[in-house]
Amino acid sequence: MLQPKTMHSDMPTPTANSLMWVTDRPELVFARGEGSWLTDESGKRYLDFVQGWAVNCLGHCPPVLRTALSKQAALLINPSPAFFNRPSFELADLLTSNSVFDRVFFANTGAEANEGAIKLARKWGRKHKGGAHEIVTFEHSFHGRTLATMAASGKAGWDLIFPPKMPGFVKATLNDIDSVAASISANTVAVMLEPVQGEGGVIPATAEFMRELRELTKKHGLLLIVDEVQTGVGRCGKLFAYEHFGIEPDIMTLGKGIGGGVPLAALLAREEVCCFEAGDQGGTYCGNPLMTAVGVAVIETLLAPGFLEQVAAKGEYLSSRLLSLSEELGLKGERGLGLLRALILPRENGPAIVNAARERAPEGLLLNSPRPNLLRFMPALTVSREEIDLMLEWLKEILQAAANN
Repeated sequence: MLQPKTMHSDMPTPTANSLMWVTDRPELVFARGEGSWLTDESGKRYLDFVQGWAVNCLGHCPPVLRTALSKQAALLINPSPAFFNRPSFELADLLTSNSVFDRVFFANTGAEANEGAIKLARKWGRKHKGGAHEIVTFEHSFHGRTLATMAASGKAGWDLIFPPKMPGFVKATLNDIDSVAASISANTVAVMLEPVQGEGGVIPATAEFMRELRELTKKHGLLLIVDEVQTGVGRCGKLFAYEHFGIEPDIMTLGKGIGGGVPLAALLAREEVCCFEAGDQGGTYCGNPLMTAVGVAVIETLLAPGFLEQVAAKGEYLSSRLLSLSEELGLKGERGLGLLRALILPRENGPAIVNAARERAPEGLLLNSPRPNLLRFMPALTVSREEIDLMLEWLKEILQAAANN
C-alpha cells in the first residue's frame, strides 16, 4: 500500500519547480502586501501600480476585506450553489440597485463571466431572433482565455493557438461605427466590447461611438454587451464605465475589482434578456458566501459618500501629471479613463522599462507594458497623491536613464 508523503524538517524550501510553466516570471517571491506596497521575501519593498491587473481595487490586504473574510469564514463558506445564501442576496441587490440591470449570476473569473454572457446572448438569439448567434467584437479586444473568449478577443495570433477556432465572432474596429454596421448580418445577435480596451493599449471608446453603437444595436434588435471586467467597480471614476456614456447596455460582465483580490465575477442582465433554463449555467463555487461577502464589502466601500469622486479626482491628477511628464521628456502623450491610464512611449522599450522599474533599488516600482510602446497604470483606487508623485519621480529617473542608453 502506498504511504502518504510526510514533510521533514530537513526538506528543502519549496520552489517554483512544481508549478506548470505558463509565462516568464522574475525570480522574486512576494511575501506581504499593504495598500499600494508589496514586500518580497528578501524584505525589498515595491510601489505597486499594477495591483494584480486592476484586481486589488482597495489595495493589498485592506482591513475591510480581511474583516469580511474572517467574519464570513466563521459562519459559512460554501453550502453548494444548489442552495441560497444571504451574502449573495446582498451583493446582487447592491449591484442591481446601482445599475440598469435586474438580475445577476455570480462567477469566479472575468473570463467565466464573459463566457456566460456569450451563452446568454446565444440562448436569447435562439429564442427570440430565429437562431441568430454571431457576436460582433473588436480588433485588439481581450475577453479572456477560455476557447470562446479567446475567439471573441481581437488579440493578434490567438486564432492560431488552439485550432480549430470557435466560430461565431466577427471583428469590427473600435470607434468606427461604419465597421460595426458592415459586420451585422441576419446571424448577428449582439455586439460586445470593453468601454476601454485595457490589454489592447488602454484605448477608450468615444462617447459619440458608444451612443451611436447603442442606437445601431437597437435599430437591428441586437443585444449590447459591455465587458467591464477591467473598467468596472470604480476603476474609471464611476461605479461602472458605461455611466460615462449615457447609455443603457443589455448585459454587463464584472471581474477583477469586484472581489478586491479574491476570485469573484458577475454577469448582469436586464430582465427581458434573462432566458437561461435549469442546467444552462452554473458552477461549483459560483456565488459562494465567502466570496460574495467580500464583494459586499468592496461595493459598500465604493458607494461610501465621496469615494468615487476621489477616484475621479485622482484619475484626473494622474492624467495631468503623466501629460506633464510626457511633454517634459518628449514622449507621445497619455490616455485612459479614471485610474486606468497609459503613457505612450517614443520607442518600443516598454518591457525594458518595466524590468528596470522592478529592479530599482533600494525600492522597486511595479508597472505593466501591455504593448511594447506604452506603459499601463492600474493603481489601487485608494492610492494617495503622494504615492502618485513618488511613482512619477521614480519613473522620470528610469525613463531618463533609458533615453541615455
